[in-house]
Amino acid sequence: MTCSNPTVSFYNENAQDFIEGTLSVDVSHLYADFEAHLPSAASVLDVGCGSGRDLKYFSERVYQAIGLEPSRELAAFAEKHSGQQVICRTIQDTGWRDAFDGIWCCASLLHVPKDDLGAVFKKLAIALRDQGVMYVSFKYGESEEERNGRFFTDLTEESLAAYVAACSELTIEKTWLTKDARPGRESEQWLNAILKKSI
Repeated sequence: MTCSNPTVSFYNENAQDFIEGTLSVDVSHLYADFEAHLPSAASVLDVGCGSGRDLKYFSERVYQAIGLEPSRELAAFAEKHSGQQVICRTIQDTGWRDAFDGIWCCASLLHVPKDDLGAVFKKLAIALRDQGVMYVSFKYGESEEERNGRFFTDLTEESLAAYVAACSELTIEKTWLTKDARPGRESEQWLNAILKKSI
């Protein structure tokens, strides 16, 4: 995940509030479509793993799970909470190739500026094995702006499709909309997608 420095700083400075606001959120309804494409004992990368909530789930499912989190405060908590390794850096600072059966990007790529998003999708595609699967989610819309100390890129089905089309290794398997799972934020919509790699 390529975050602007202010965004990483925001998460370092507000780590405890973020952890308390996300750790117990039930996103189990999002796992099924992703796991349906995973082999048993799959290797899974959780990009922008935050509190380690999903990383812990994947490790308990006996996947070979590893986290990636650019915020040092969140990375430290996620590693302790999940019991799995969490690398404190951005996706742009990694060099994985054909390393993962699945890559989970839950509310993480939304911090990547639109000008950088194509390169990030390419980087993630290279890290996936052939027939590997990726889950991504973005706030629904077309905005690109800073909100309350963090940078956000919103996407629609059409704008996501354009980024994926520019990355020849990836295809869209499915897109769907959901409401925000956090209490009091049900009016916010999220774009979810399953992407597949085929060489």
